[in-house]
Amino acid sequence: MTTELIKIGTDTAGRTAVSGRELHEFLEIATAYKDWFPRMVEYGFVEGIDFNLLKIERVQREGNRDVSRTVDDHAISLDMAKEISMIQRTPKGKEARQYFIECERKLKVAKPVLSGDELILAAITELQSRVSSLTQTVSTQQAKIETDKPKVLFSEAVATSKTEILVGELAKILHQNGVSVGQNRLFAKLRAEGYLCKTGSTRNMPTQRSMDLGLFRIKETTITHSDGHITISKTPKVTGKGQIYFVNKFIAWHQMYTEPLHPEAGGALTVHDELGNDVRIA
Repeated sequence: MTTELIKIGTDTAGRTAVSGRELHEFLEIATAYKDWFPRMVEYGFVEGIDFNLLKIERVQREGNRDVSRTVDDHAISLDMAKEISMIQRTPKGKEARQYFIECERKLKVAKPVLSGDELILAAITELQSRVSSLTQTVSTQQAKIETDKPKVLFSEAVATSKTEILVGELAKILHQNGVSVGQNRLFAKLRAEGYLCKTGSTRNMPTQRSMDLGLFRIKETTITHSDGHITISKTPKVTGKGQIYFVNKFIAWHQMYTEPLHPEAGGALTVHDELGNDVRIA
């Protein structure tokens, strides 16, 4: 009779599985489980096929009291458990692998002989289980893609967020993120939305609102002319915070407006309402 080194159970799909944490403990891995398991997955294991995530309650000692914490565990297949054990190249790893091989052999011997119809039904059940697991995995991955989408869209802005840039350079970043707007149209939009002054000697300079928000900084350059008189040139520069702020703003506008953003060209802008009807906004 084989001594139970690691408990053999089943996952949510009814397949033979073992606890990732119990295997980690048996192998006497020094690295924390939360760091170790992702490294093992990098050997080519696939969630939904080789393992499934579990949330378990564990009681651990913190100071003078026992505290219950929810931690991640994984139900891993016997094949994955055998490979992980072999990867360790330790006496414990060898012992675990031989144990799983023996457990697998006994399970095969104990498995009842099925008729043709029963085999077909079992195969269908197994396929349905795998499809369900894969569907759940795809849904999780799609949700992650949606969550990460802003990070992808703002990659250029984040990459330059420590550097102040010109408005023309911001227009290029917006263009790389799918918003077709040139330097002049961007200046026009920023004036129309109250981020830059509209008229007079302060035209295209940041408004007090923009400065308070930390979106712009004014760069002053002293110019000495040939006749000796001195003038000061002022240039608005977009801060790192401003870059991310405006990329966020313009992508939202781009998704709403069906006509080019050109507020000083006169007339109204056309947007779609929830029913897909055109709505003119003055």
